[in-house]
Amino acid sequence: MIKYSGLGAAAVVGGSAFLSACGSDSGGGGGGGRGGQLIHGATGGGSKDTLDPHQPVQAADISRCCNLYEPLLFWNNNYELEPALAESVEPSSDARTWTINMRQGVTFHNGQTVTAEDAWLSIRRVADPKAPLSAGGQLSTIIDFESSKVVDDATLQIVLNTPYALLDSLLAEYTLGIIPGGEFDPANPVGTGPFAYKSFEAGKSSTFTRYDDYWGEAALLDELVIQDFNDDNAKVNAFQANQIQTLDNLPYNLIETIKGAGGGVLEADGGQWVPFTMRVDQAPFNDVRVRQAMRLIVDRQAMIDQTLSGYGTLGNDLYAPLDVMYADDLPQREQDIDQAKSLLASAGAEGLQVELFTGDDIGSVAVPAANLFAEQAKAAGVEVKVTKKTPFYDDDYLSYTFAQDFWNTRNYIPQAVVGTFPPELGGTYNETHWDNEEHRELVNAAAKEVDEAKRAELVHQAQEIEYNEGGLIIWGFRKQVDAYASTVSGLEPSKYLPLGNYKFSKVSV
Repeated sequence: MIKYSGLGAAAVVGGSAFLSACGSDSGGGGGGGRGGQLIHGATGGGSKDTLDPHQPVQAADISRCCNLYEPLLFWNNNYELEPALAESVEPSSDARTWTINMRQGVTFHNGQTVTAEDAWLSIRRVADPKAPLSAGGQLSTIIDFESSKVVDDATLQIVLNTPYALLDSLLAEYTLGIIPGGEFDPANPVGTGPFAYKSFEAGKSSTFTRYDDYWGEAALLDELVIQDFNDDNAKVNAFQANQIQTLDNLPYNLIETIKGAGGGVLEADGGQWVPFTMRVDQAPFNDVRVRQAMRLIVDRQAMIDQTLSGYGTLGNDLYAPLDVMYADDLPQREQDIDQAKSLLASAGAEGLQVELFTGDDIGSVAVPAANLFAEQAKAAGVEVKVTKKTPFYDDDYLSYTFAQDFWNTRNYIPQAVVGTFPPELGGTYNETHWDNEEHRELVNAAAKEVDEAKRAELVHQAQEIEYNEGGLIIWGFRKQVDAYASTVSGLEPSKYLPLGNYKFSKVSV
C-alpha cells in the first residue's frame, strides 16, 4: 500500500461555443477522450518568466512548474498531504531525523530513473545556505548537511540540527520539484511531471507534450500550451474567441458574463489573498501607528463586495485561514476613520501622501482593490497615488514601500517564514521587510514543538504580534474562480492552486 506518514498534516492514502457547466463541481461537459491540445491562458508573465522549478514567481511560472516537475509530496485539492515522488516521509520521535522512502519505477523525462540522490541534490540546490531559493529558506537553516545522507537509491535520511515537526509540509511545496542531479538546464529542463518540455518563449508561451512513461495516470492531452496574459481583458477576449480553452483567475465582475455565454466557471473555497504590503523599515510605515491607521482605513466588506463581487470572506490582517491554528478569536478589525485619524496625528503623519504600486499581473483583484483603497483613504485625509506597473514583478519587486502582492494557501508557520523572516533566515518573499525577533522565536519554537497543543499556543502568540504590529493589510480571502470552455472536462476545484492545482493531466478536450 502506498502511504504517507508524518507529523505535519493528516495522513492520506494514496461569442462562444461554450457548454454551461458552472459552480464548484468537476468541470466540463465535453471531451472525455485521449489526444488533442489544450491552450491555457495564464495570468501574468513577462521577460523574467522562468522554467526553473525552484524559482517561480507569478501564475504563469507556477502553472508551468506544476505540469513539468513534482515534489516529494503533494498538497491535494483538500489541502492535505499525499504521496508524490516519495511513498512515505517518516520522522523520528524527536522530529530531528526524517526518512524519505522514494517511489519506485519513476523516471525523468530523459528516461533516467529517479533516485534518492536526485532528491537530495535537488534539496541541496534549493536549500543552499549561501543562496537559498524559494522553498529553501528555512530548510537552509535547519538541515544538518554533513549528517544527512543517501542511504541507497530508494532511501534518503535528512538529519536536522533542531527538531522540526513540519518538515513534510516544506517538502510538498510546488517550488521543490525534483530534477536530475539537482541541476537545472534552462535549454532543456527535465522533470518527472505528466508533461515534458517542448518549447518556451519568455513573456509569450510555452509548450509541453504528454510524457507516456509517467509513473501515475498518463495525461489524456497530447499537448499543453501555456500562454501569458498581462492584461485580463485580453485574456478573457481570447477565451471568448475560443483562442484559449482555460484561464486562471477569472475577473469576478465577469463571472455572470461567462456563465451567460455558456462558459464553465470553476469555483473553489480557499485561503488565497491579495494583501497591501507596507515596508516596516521605511517611512512612513516604520511607525507602527501609521500601519495601524492604514489597517483601520480599509472597509473590508466593501472590498469584498466591490472587488470580489461578493466571492470572498473577511480578512483580519492574518493569513493561513485554512490552518487549524488560525487565530479566529482575535477581534475582527473594522473600518474606524476617527481612530485612524487619531493614530496618524499622534505619529505626526496628518495629510499623509503615499504611492501605492499595483499591476495586472498580480491578478484581476489588485488594481480595483488599489483604486478602492485610495478612495477609502480620503476620509482619513490620506492621499494615495495609485501607480500601475507592467510588469509589476520586475527588479523592483520586494522593494516597493507600499504595494500589493498575491498569495496562495499555506499554513501559518511556513508562510510566516517565507513572508516575514529576513531573507538570510528564510524570508525569500518578505515584501514588508518585517524583522521581529520575538515573533521569529515564537514561530521557530512552534515549528520544533511536537506537542500540537503547545504548538498551537506558540502560533497564537506569534499571530497576536503580527495582528498588532505587522506590515500586511489582509482585508479578505478570495474564492478561486477560473473558467473553461465546453470542450474541456476533468477539472476539479482545489483549495490550493487554480484549476485543480493546474493538473492539466486530468483534462480532456
